[in-house]
Amino acid sequence: MSKTRTPYPAESRAQMVELVRAGRTPQELAREFEPTAQTIVNWVAQADRDAGVR
Repeated sequence: MSKTRTPYPAESRAQMVELVRAGRTPQELAREFEPTAQTIVNWVAQADRDAGVR
């Protein structure tokens, strides 16, 4: 059996991105919430790309 899970809701991803932009670290958020720090970093990077930020 594969170890896949359902994707996180878009609202949760957006909230994590906003928390990082407000100064919280992905590591800190990973300890408090379920996604890993790397997942949160990926979400922030994707949000930047979507917004046209390099």
